[in-house]
Amino acid sequence: MRKFQDSYAKYFNTKFSRTGVLFQHMFKAVRIETDEQLIHVSRYIHLNPATAYLIEIEKLRYYPWSSYPYYVNGDSPIYLSKEQILSFFKSPEDYEQFVLDQADYQRELDQVKHLALE
Repeated sequence: MRKFQDSYAKYFNTKFSRTGVLFQHMFKAVRIETDEQLIHVSRYIHLNPATAYLIEIEKLRYYPWSSYPYYVNGDSPIYLSKEQILSFFKSPEDYEQFVLDQADYQRELDQVKHLALE
């Protein structure tokens, strides 16, 4: 990702005769080392549209720009491998409950994250 960001920023700056950074924050990658971390990251990603208030939480299962509807509604495209995540739950409904249980909490964290010291 860093190479992509650097090369695109160089291209953009050259094309528009500008200098400086193009992206506000660097891409952040964290190695997922446990199954528990994996399912929590999955939940975090699936809640992002609702956390950003792009969609109401109740309509998340129908949001077309996310893989979440495939996890809770059934069928999925061939390129989506959801079995690893769903194997930790008894049913897709249990996964849906796992995700939705933290929706309000994730929104609260998003509102105060700028207050944290790094």
